[in-house]
Amino acid sequence: MSDVRSGTVPRVAAKARLEWDEVRQRHVLLYPEGLVALNATAAEVLRLCDGERAIAQILETLKQRYKSDQIDSEVAALLNALAAKGLVTYVR
Repeated sequence: MSDVRSGTVPRVAAKARLEWDEVRQRHVLLYPEGLVALNATAAEVLRLCDGERAIAQILETLKQRYKSDQIDSEVAALLNALAAKGLVTYVR
């Protein structure tokens, strides 16, 4: 993972919330300045970012669920992009 270590614990920022948008028929991450439309996998990653699980635990859960060992870079890219916008923070 780039920029963050596997022991880092991410959470959705206090200013943002994950919701289902009936109009768009997809999950969105709402924040005061707007929203980010998410695909199902990104929404699943963010559901796991609860401030309790380390990135290593999140990756293990996703690898088991999706039967793939090739997700590390995609999860890193998602978390890094959202952290750059202040939508994901790191507890430790």
